[in-house]
Amino acid sequence: MKKIALIMAGGRGERFWPKSRRNMPKQFLSLTKDGLTMIQHTVNRILPIIDIEDVFISTNIEYAALVKTQLPNLPEKNILYEPISKNTAPCIAMAAGHIKNKYNDAIMIVLPSDHLIKNNEMYLDTLKDACNVAEINANLLTIGILPTHPETGYGYIKFNNKKKIFENSAAFKVESFVEKPNMDKAKEYLSCGTYLWNSGIFIWKVSSIIENFRLNLPSMYIGIQSIISAKDSENYKDILQKIFNDFESISIDYGILEKAKNIFVIPGTFGWDDVGSWLSIERLNKTDDLNNVINGNVISVDTKNSIIQCEKKLFALVGVEDLIIVDTKDATLICKKSDANKIKRIIENLKICNRKEYF
Repeated sequence: MKKIALIMAGGRGERFWPKSRRNMPKQFLSLTKDGLTMIQHTVNRILPIIDIEDVFISTNIEYAALVKTQLPNLPEKNILYEPISKNTAPCIAMAAGHIKNKYNDAIMIVLPSDHLIKNNEMYLDTLKDACNVAEINANLLTIGILPTHPETGYGYIKFNNKKKIFENSAAFKVESFVEKPNMDKAKEYLSCGTYLWNSGIFIWKVSSIIENFRLNLPSMYIGIQSIISAKDSENYKDILQKIFNDFESISIDYGILEKAKNIFVIPGTFGWDDVGSWLSIERLNKTDDLNNVINGNVISVDTKNSIIQCEKKLFALVGVEDLIIVDTKDATLICKKSDANKIKRIIENLKICNRKEYF
């Protein structure tokens, strides 16, 4: 069966402020030494098994120019615009409707646009296995990441450890999706051996997921049919805006997967990283002898365990330890590494003060 990819690229990436802004969110930034942006990595990674003509990007209309510039080989008709951010269920529902209209049915691989993978070959092998399972009956698949440490920043997938064989591939039945835990729970999940990190990667037939929308989110299902029916009309944008704005803002996990009976998971061990905050930079880049990651015009003396990302002007650092310092042309962030999760509060304060030029 034909395979297509839907790459979700509408997020804001606020934890990467001040580099990530409303007009340049994380997925369009380069955070690795090769100079490629996150979304370019995501597309390039999938091309060995999916043609560029079968790759779709779902994003906000604000990012039209960014998508076209960074992905010049992507057919423009494959860019699906969301008039407003409404979480993953409406995004996936609208894309499934468009894809059904074009292909009738296909295997649909849903991918976040802002993750990085260390072992592409293992990653593609895992996706191929998931596609094989998804093609059988109406199975819904997700990829769970084998935990390497107790993590409170991810949701988890609890699975039944009795492997189920589907022809030449295998998967495990999902028992439940679990919210981000506290540290004690995260340690319990790690020792239990039947919990995986929720990667946000999903695989299913278009017909399977559309049927699940019909059963579990019927109003969204009806709305999507109306949007697709109007796609060639002169007032399509107005219809899209009106219907999409009325959709419930709900994740695919809550709206569909927690209710589905035929949801399976395949463990992934391909070096996945969701690049969730500036702390990820240490995992993506080599550190120096003092455990620093330094990029830019920097002179440092006795600087340890720090992440320094600067642009043109010289930054001179003496005795700095355990800090994140990020400098851009109009804003500088200085933050304890232990407080990286509080960076979003800066955005909240900027919004309260109506300092729109900075977020």
